[in-house]
Amino acid sequence: MISILFENFDHVLMEVAMAVIPLIIFFFVFQFFFLKLEWKKIKKVIIGIFLTFIGLSLFLQGVEIGFFPAGQAIGETLGADNNAWILLPLLGFVFGFVATFAEPAIRIMNHEVEKVTAGSIQGKVLLLTLSIGVAISIALSMLRILLGIPLWTIIVPGYILALILIRFSERRFVSIAFDSGGVATGPMTVTFIMAIAVGVANVTEGRDPLIDGFGMISLVALTPILSVLVLGLLYQKKEQEGYEKSKSES
Repeated sequence: MISILFENFDHVLMEVAMAVIPLIIFFFVFQFFFLKLEWKKIKKVIIGIFLTFIGLSLFLQGVEIGFFPAGQAIGETLGADNNAWILLPLLGFVFGFVATFAEPAIRIMNHEVEKVTAGSIQGKVLLLTLSIGVAISIALSMLRILLGIPLWTIIVPGYILALILIRFSERRFVSIAFDSGGVATGPMTVTFIMAIAVGVANVTEGRDPLIDGFGMISLVALTPILSVLVLGLLYQKKEQEGYEKSKSES
């Protein structure tokens, strides 16, 4: 069991080391010339880098031996079911919502947004908005695979709609929206949900896993942008109603 769990782990360690070592060099160059941090803080940074190295290595190994095979097996099982056209969009919505709700990067961004806006944009509201947006994109991706809908017929109108919403949404929500698109395509979605999509395309007649299985991440990046821009419109409407109400009372 141990040999299976840590199969090719040396390769993963090498990949993570190649990613982390340039950051370490960059930090110590800045430390030597500019930062001049005391040893106590440097010690914390070194411990943090070490924990990051270990955590990232174990995560990537887990993805390799667990997330990818499990996701693909789930996708193939669901895709072969007679009721796939009902099950896949529904379960895709659930998977997308749960994966986004558990995404660490999204929680960090929501915390920063709530802190910077002094609580005027609540992190819980933003988290729920992003989770619903990604859930819709996963459900739409599953439906696209089943029906053989070309990816561009969804992506192009989606970004045109996003550009239109930019014109009317609050300015502070525009920047948050486009950052949300990148943050939502985090490790939970990429490592698990994408494997499910490829598995579904593998067993769906007339579908090519390379053409139909991939492309889901582009939809995941799009729908959070739209959902946050819509949230900006709702905030704008609420603030306008509050302003008009206070004006009438005065």
